[in-house]
Amino acid sequence: MPAKKPAKKAVKKNGHHYDASSISVLEGLEPVRKRPGMYIGTTGPDGLHHLIWEVFDNSRDEAMGGFADRVEVALLPDNYIRVVDNGRGIPVDIHKQTKVSALETILTTLHAGGKFGGEDSGYKSSGGLHGVGVSVVNALSTHMIAEVHRDGAYCIQEYNIGKAKAKVKKVGASKLNGTIITFKADPDIFSVIEYDYKRIVSRLRQQAYLVKAMHVTVIDARELDEKSQAKLDLKGKQYLADEHLEVPSQSFYFEGGLRSLVSFSNKYQKPIHKNIFYVEKNDATPEVMAVEVALQYVDDIAPRITAFANNIYNPEQGTHVTGFKTALTRTLNNYAKKNNFFSVKDKDTGFTGDDVLEGITAVISIKMGSDIQFEGQTKAKLGSVEARGATESVFSEAFNAFLEENPDDAKAIVNKVIIAVKARKAAKAAKDSVLRKGALEGMSLPGKLADCQSKKAENSEIFIVEGDSAGGSAKMGRDRKTQAVLPLRGKILNVERARIDKMLASEQIKNLVIALGTAIGDVFDVSKLRYHKIIIATDADVDGAHIRTLLLTLFFRYFRPLIDEGYVYIAQPPLYKIQKGRDSRYAFTDEEKFAILKDMGEDVNEDVPDEEESEEEESETVGKKGGKVRIQRYKGLGEMNAEELAETTMKIENRILKQVSVDDAQEADKVFDILMGTDVSSRKSFIQSNAKMATLDI
Repeated sequence: MPAKKPAKKAVKKNGHHYDASSISVLEGLEPVRKRPGMYIGTTGPDGLHHLIWEVFDNSRDEAMGGFADRVEVALLPDNYIRVVDNGRGIPVDIHKQTKVSALETILTTLHAGGKFGGEDSGYKSSGGLHGVGVSVVNALSTHMIAEVHRDGAYCIQEYNIGKAKAKVKKVGASKLNGTIITFKADPDIFSVIEYDYKRIVSRLRQQAYLVKAMHVTVIDARELDEKSQAKLDLKGKQYLADEHLEVPSQSFYFEGGLRSLVSFSNKYQKPIHKNIFYVEKNDATPEVMAVEVALQYVDDIAPRITAFANNIYNPEQGTHVTGFKTALTRTLNNYAKKNNFFSVKDKDTGFTGDDVLEGITAVISIKMGSDIQFEGQTKAKLGSVEARGATESVFSEAFNAFLEENPDDAKAIVNKVIIAVKARKAAKAAKDSVLRKGALEGMSLPGKLADCQSKKAENSEIFIVEGDSAGGSAKMGRDRKTQAVLPLRGKILNVERARIDKMLASEQIKNLVIALGTAIGDVFDVSKLRYHKIIIATDADVDGAHIRTLLLTLFFRYFRPLIDEGYVYIAQPPLYKIQKGRDSRYAFTDEEKFAILKDMGEDVNEDVPDEEESEEEESETVGKKGGKVRIQRYKGLGEMNAEELAETTMKIENRILKQVSVDDAQEADKVFDILMGTDVSSRKSFIQSNAKMATLDI
């Protein structure tokens, strides 16, 4: 009789048993709550707003399919969001596989939806192809209410953290059609639940351009009076806008589609040709059902390309944009050669891809079926290979015809590109003289730079300060081991309309480029950054704000990865020094000043003069105990001695820094166009409208 085999022992890994019992199986929507970032990208503000986009996309897809023409998004009290459409309404009959209603199946099951079944589903194209959108929102919400008007009935179902509280309930009869989804994001998932009304308006305005004949309304009903609050019991009703509430709201409806979007994007720009190019072709290929492109060149050097696939914004672009760029370069080269725009020496080289993109505003939108491929659930980049060929073919043919039929526009465009070619060659010569291979390593650091001793970028920081006076104080007060100081002489060049050759002719900018160590332009290398904190420290006056904006423009246009990776900061020096006897404190706001005075036992008079109200830098007041209080108002960093500057603005344990970030690149781009561009009336209007918002958060 053979010997009995010993039972297999569980393998030990790092001292722990590792067998079948070690494997976790997450059911239903548990994976979403366990790893929310896999489904919405982040649990920060972007992920929070992504919940709205997911629900809105379902309503928008109804409009794309021709089943709806009205969508409303409302921000409600207590952090609720409400999205309404007048589409077909989500089916509520029993699903044969799940044995529960189709509504519950869609809201509680990943990869369940009406976008997998081809044309039978009614969705020839849609953005939410993965079928995870609204179920993910349900999983990440403490409370969700789904209301459906369909087939003559009004039905409702509620959920808590992704689970149905009860079965779908038919409430009564209805002559309406559509779906209402109301949800409240879970504070255990999202650290801060604060919706940005302007951001939502911007996103949904964009969507209104993309779907013809779709009315989109955004309502901010978070703060309501008692009368309006009484109207909020809207069960069964569809639209808040119909209640005529006295709250902020915006509605959008655009007949011009992408043409209107290009025109809107160029609102603060100077177009170089009159006609906006536009093409729309349905059934472009068996895989690509529609290709739509609009473009116009403006008097600028930065390209602005916005891409969509099935109306989903693709910030990282993708294959459709690759096809567009290829066709753009080839078509303009062919037209320029055919019409003898090239000189003899340039005929063989022609335009590069970068040349033809200078100053272009373009929107590319394609629509595909359920086989569309995105990279990740957030759909930041299109991966479908079929989109490249379809976009290239449709755009190439139409743009060539546009150039032939509009010779004045064609001439303006080609001449714009020829200027870009000349500028590229001039810029290359300038870069070669300053940034040639190995030059940065061999080039001595600027004489005005007081460098730190540390050679590790992660431990080093540089203060960019305004003027030699502040520079002197900062150099004396710094921690020499980790803190470097670079003083600027006045205002740097406005780079909003400047090319690299002109920039590098500026001693101020050249010194900054060399100090940072990253180089610039096509040789930029963020891995060579010498400091992982770049701190802009300017005075708290109009000139200081202007210098700060000029520096931010430089970083935004030419050192964008430094902002994206969180290396750029703005120092917040104090406004006041308040001293009573040996008690000396600093205040960063007027509110802090009055709080300190109260704490010192003073009868606070909020009209006490300070430096802004008199020529004296110090004002005196007599306290209850007869002690003198001196209040010094700082106009600039140069007024602080080294000890004061170090104590308030440079020491890590005391200072306040604001990290610069770009949450919405397109909106930031527009703000820089207004602030730093050539349109004086737009800049004046913007400053007047935003004068009360003294802090510039980019």
